[in-house]
Amino acid sequence: MRILLVSQYFHPEPFPINDLVRAWTERGHSVEVLTGMPNYPGGRLYPGYTWRGPYRERFAGAAVRRLPLITRGRRRGPRLALNYLSFAALGWLLAPRATRSDPEVVVAYAPSPITACLPALRLRRRRGVPVALWVQDLWPESLAATGALRSPRLLRLAARMVRGLYRRCDLVLVQSEAFVEPVRTLCPEVGRLRVLPNWASPLYRPLELAADAVERREMPDGFTILFAGNLGSSQALETVVAAADLLRDEPIHWVFVGDGNRRERLERESRRRGLDRVRFLGQRPPEQMPRYLALADVSLVSLRRDPTFAATVPAKVQSSLAAGKPILAALEGEGARVVEASGAGRVVAPEDPAALALAALDLHRLDVPALARLGENARRYAGRHFDREELVGRLDGWLHELIEERRCAS
Repeated sequence: MRILLVSQYFHPEPFPINDLVRAWTERGHSVEVLTGMPNYPGGRLYPGYTWRGPYRERFAGAAVRRLPLITRGRRRGPRLALNYLSFAALGWLLAPRATRSDPEVVVAYAPSPITACLPALRLRRRRGVPVALWVQDLWPESLAATGALRSPRLLRLAARMVRGLYRRCDLVLVQSEAFVEPVRTLCPEVGRLRVLPNWASPLYRPLELAADAVERREMPDGFTILFAGNLGSSQALETVVAAADLLRDEPIHWVFVGDGNRRERLERESRRRGLDRVRFLGQRPPEQMPRYLALADVSLVSLRRDPTFAATVPAKVQSSLAAGKPILAALEGEGARVVEASGAGRVVAPEDPAALALAALDLHRLDVPALARLGENARRYAGRHFDREELVGRLDGWLHELIEERRCAS
């Protein structure tokens, strides 16, 4: 197949979509990516990128075309809205000229913002190519959940916009079963609607690091709970700092690897409380993240308490399962269901420091064989439910259907 991927976020930004491109090229597909300049989550352009480029690159055999955009900055608000709008607007204007391939199908990857699919729909209108939209965040629900929009009038306008986007796509994919009802309720006219869960990159697997591995020098000695990913408002990480405070006399280390708009605040709060066993390592390349996870005893997954987030399975759940790592989950809804069904760890309600502290202490008190059993449960569940080859093959079949229908109609 000749596939064009439209995604505001792409390598070196740490998103699961990177591995889909790698899987496609491994299968012999011709792939082109239309994306923005990398700046997630820290809000600054990554090293090696400036406003002068590079705007054309290669990744895993795919051609990557980048668009200029307004970086997201360190805080939410108008700057983040401009970041969203700049990619959607410039993509709408420039997509026909920026992409050089003649795709048979366009796939739009849509964590927030869903408006990132607008360039794909422009190509659909100009070239008659079918569009598949892979929804990672529910809009407008996530706008209300994060506080990005509070005006009922603006939320109604956003809902109308999202409904129009769903209607214009030939296939809408959602990341969990819990997304199906909200999408159909918002847009009863949606055509094909199918569930495609995220999976973990093959980089996430049980690893044994060498004694002189550089990551070992950064990780503490002793029982370690690792949070790896975006340190943002949606993750409710203030709860984690509060739980660490409750366990200040226990030999439990809490390590954060990543960046985001809450990082500075979390670091200040940890210093204010005098939490010597809380450590922030900062942003690391995606390919290094599995190595830090391998050195931790437990992987931490956390989201705020909100019905929208309850429908989501955070990608780090699949990554932790595939890595064979016990999980401490402050989640509700779909994410909690997956962790509980896997038998891979402990689940507590979101934003409850006392419950999180008790669960962490429970895991710390397990002996080595018991922790190993949790990790083995995780690995087996990932193999049964989030197998990369099976899921990519399922997606390829759906895309072939769209291509064949277009050929028959022309």
